[in-house]
Amino acid sequence: MKPVWIAKRTSADLIRQVCPLRAPDSHKGDYGRLLLICGAEGYTGAPYLAAQAALRTGAGLIFTGVPRSVYPIVASKLHAPMVFPLADTDGKLSMQALPQILERLRAVDACLLGPGLGRSEELDALVCEIVRHCRCPLVLDADGINAAAAHKDVLREAACPIVLTPHEGEFRRLTSAEEPDRISGAKALAKELGAIVLRKGHETIVTDGERSYVNRTGNAGMATGGSGDVLAGILTALLGQGAGPLKAAAAAAWLHGMAGDLAAMELGQYALTPTDLIGQLSRLLP
Repeated sequence: MKPVWIAKRTSADLIRQVCPLRAPDSHKGDYGRLLLICGAEGYTGAPYLAAQAALRTGAGLIFTGVPRSVYPIVASKLHAPMVFPLADTDGKLSMQALPQILERLRAVDACLLGPGLGRSEELDALVCEIVRHCRCPLVLDADGINAAAAHKDVLREAACPIVLTPHEGEFRRLTSAEEPDRISGAKALAKELGAIVLRKGHETIVTDGERSYVNRTGNAGMATGGSGDVLAGILTALLGQGAGPLKAAAAAAWLHGMAGDLAAMELGQYALTPTDLIGQLSRLLP
């Protein structure tokens, strides 16, 4: 009889597993090359928060692609992460950006697609093409999920490991199936799509359809715009450093929530901002 996997609780032990001590003779190329595709007019905070979170989680090299119209804004905010402009239409990425994105994809260890992209038919088509061509671990977040929700065949047929990070609204765009509980619903979606599902919310669920983690770190002060961008950056950094998708997602959920708990202890929940979470990561990593 096949053994039954009981949902595990995330813990600091996951961080020890996915973030081993660094060798003294290592260099930036040993800690992951990331490609972040984020942002649009009015959403310049998303690429900033994701890139800064990835940097603080130890990523070696971070390449952040943003629409050309917002490039000066994002580039002025980010210093260590490298920002480059991509073709856009009306402040959102256009299909003309695809060749440059695919060229970058061939040379990275993990990719984040979606925070702050906005919505358009052209963006939906662009996201699907990126998913089709991606071969490294891919985090699909926010508007990346919204773009792919009507094209689930693209997700099922993907040749790369995919981690989906939906909040409840995005989760419902991916599936309308009845569910007895949040864990069962997340497991069913993960099985359907062949992806890791990180279902955000109170007691975040992380599952590959068979194995599951429940995260109990975090607090209501994190219920603010930009918090999810921080989580996406943390997760992409762990993937880029070689962590397996399931453990990387579970560890990212724990790190994100615990950073929020430490920040709330200092500042209170009402005053909490996404940048406060990034500032606490150094207390949680080796």
